[in-house]
Amino acid sequence: MKILDKYLLKTFLITFATVFVILFFIFILQTVWLFIAELAGKDLDFFLVIKFLLFSMPRIIPLVLPLSVLLASIMTFGSLSENYEFAAMKSSGISLQRAMRSLIVFISILSVVAFFFANNVIPFAEYKFINFRKNIAQSKPAMAIAEGQFSDIGDYNIKVNKKSGANGNILTGITIHKKSNTGNGARTVIKAKDGELISSEKSSILKMVLNDGYYYEDVIPKKYEDRAKMPFIKSYYKKQIVNIDLSELTNIDLNDSSVTNTNSMLNVNELRYTLDSLNKNLDNDIISFSENINQRVGLNQRTLKGNEKEKIKALPNDIMSVFDATEKATIYKMADSNLSSTLFSIEASKNELKNKERNISKHLMALYEKFVIAYACFLMFFIGAPLGAIIRKGGIGLPIVFAILIFITFHFINTFGKRLSQEGGMTSFMGAWMSSFILTPLAILLTYRATNDIGLINFDSLFAPIQKLIQKLTQKFLPNTNKN
Repeated sequence: MKILDKYLLKTFLITFATVFVILFFIFILQTVWLFIAELAGKDLDFFLVIKFLLFSMPRIIPLVLPLSVLLASIMTFGSLSENYEFAAMKSSGISLQRAMRSLIVFISILSVVAFFFANNVIPFAEYKFINFRKNIAQSKPAMAIAEGQFSDIGDYNIKVNKKSGANGNILTGITIHKKSNTGNGARTVIKAKDGELISSEKSSILKMVLNDGYYYEDVIPKKYEDRAKMPFIKSYYKKQIVNIDLSELTNIDLNDSSVTNTNSMLNVNELRYTLDSLNKNLDNDIISFSENINQRVGLNQRTLKGNEKEKIKALPNDIMSVFDATEKATIYKMADSNLSSTLFSIEASKNELKNKERNISKHLMALYEKFVIAYACFLMFFIGAPLGAIIRKGGIGLPIVFAILIFITFHFINTFGKRLSQEGGMTSFMGAWMSSFILTPLAILLTYRATNDIGLINFDSLFAPIQKLIQKLTQKFLPNTNKN
């Protein structure tokens, strides 16, 4: 390796490592902020908090790595241009592509490492992270409930005045509001003098044993005029058990976890296998649904026998004319009921099939994202390096502004593509690669302009037509001051 390659590689690596550490620390602080409700005031020791953060760190890499490459490229090549080192290289016959050669090799290796990291480390860390949160709640059930404030857990809002015991599982002064399915607030309130939390590592259900309390429930009368009286039911109990689903702590619906929430825990081979199963399942459901609807509406293809054909031909054109008014009313009522039932079945099946298609789209997105992160490193380098050479500014001033604008654009388009593909607005492939496809022409344009020593914006060509227009208007409407 020549001295120039060593120098450029060393400069880039120092800048890249510094930027990566700083950005990684910032995103870790963001993670702490997102999960502060689970970490603060939950009686967790320092080791559990560190373990919690370690399992959450790998998911930050897809955000930090491309941004670090972009910012390090702009800062490195901007500093080289600002200090006229590129000018010295070009005067010696060294082009921009030749100067980037060693860094392109490094970015290629980094992209391969990023792919294997996204394919192996991130799924494993995601699996450990989710299960670690669940295990904490099971081994320390009091973590789910904060002292002196209402804690939202599943179908309940729970408040306790004081927690005691070795693991904080002895509760005093308990107030529980059970959420209403209608969305009109809590209609059921449970109060208890004291209670105990009981959990098992084999179950995600937290059992709360309540002692010496009252049970209140609002009653909605059928008659509207009786509702102003606000009747309710009150009962006293000596002991009562309330079961709480701890799966809410991990943001996972256990009934669907095997279907909709495993995409981030699978590598490429596992995603392909899962997608094959999901597509076959969807095809079978569509066939089953169509056959069921045909049978419900009587469209099953059955061959008519000779006497049946004769009976059908003998029927009058207006078949309802053979029935009296009572029979007609019964037939119309039955038809309306069958129609409503069929429409309800179609709508329910439609929503179910749409959810399964959305689930397949999520798995496809997870598959493509593992390749997108590798390409993003290449893309950000070929945007940042020529951009730094053009703007000729190093340090942490203007390069950070450009890097943030470009990365926000990349991240916004990427998020927009994901949402659009999940709603069926485009294919999962286009949703995952949209940001890369849009910014790739920018990388090509910047590389071309930096190679040919063309500025970021050619103001002469931009303002020349405007200047000509102003001159023509001036000559046409203003008097000639040269004439006497």
